Amino acid sequence: MPHFICKTCGTQFNKSDQPPAECKICTDERQYVGWNGQQWTTFSDLQESHRNVIRLKEAGLYGIGMEPSFAIGQRALLIVRPEGNILWDCIPLIDDGLIQMIKGIGGISAIAISHPHYYTSMVEWSRAFHCPIYLHEDDREWVMRSDPAIQFWDGETKEIIDDLTLIRCGGHFEGGTVLHWSEGAAGEGVLLTGDILQVVQDRRWVSFMYSYPNLIPLPASVVRRIADTVEPFSFSRIYGAFWGKIVATDAKAAVQRSAERYIKALEA
Repeated sequence: MPHFICKTCGTQFNKSDQPPAECKICTDERQYVGWNGQQWTTFSDLQESHRNVIRLKEAGLYGIGMEPSFAIGQRALLIVRPEGNILWDCIPLIDDGLIQMIKGIGGISAIAISHPHYYTSMVEWSRAFHCPIYLHEDDREWVMRSDPAIQFWDGETKEIIDDLTLIRCGGHFEGGTVLHWSEGAAGEGVLLTGDILQVVQDRRWVSFMYSYPNLIPLPASVVRRIADTVEPFSFSRIYGAFWGKIVATDAKAAVQRSAERYIKALEA
């Protein structure tokens, strides 16, 4: 039996003879069902129709995506560390060539994911590298393919290794998480945010939303809490969820001024 994959969000489901009646991720108001209705594919079909691409983003950091673009279109990030490589966020496809390449630079020792829209084929990735998946407990209900490798963490922070810390921000999802890499950007610090803090087209700024495709804002109090949550951490750069979406410098100040602009617009 296949593990069906939703074509709109890329989420992989538990095994079944027939596709699920609906994708719970897409029927939630933060996402949407495609204009042509619910459609499904499988992991093996994706391996035939798409390929992985990998790009060096900075020393010790690679982006991993898909061509052609599929579902939401995010790319994952691989942090290369002597203590073990960490995959941040996930994409629906992994193939043998990519597996061998990643194993050649140390494999993957752990996977951490910002929120349910990027869970995708996380179990396939975990099994390829025999590594745990760290998800926040508050988003447990959104796991569509269960596996013993999934480890739910709770609280506000979780240190993976010495210079990598998961931070629960909430907002977009209750368990919405960012990853702080203190040694990134030549020691100035990097924040990997998925779209918990979304890097926008004017890459001097970020934004905060309950739903991006349906344009549902977050309350001012939640935006302030997110900004306050990351304020104690040092970082000069932010990597968002998509290729090119990077706040390259002065990123910590960008978060604070973006929060103030957002709150001012809500309260006008």
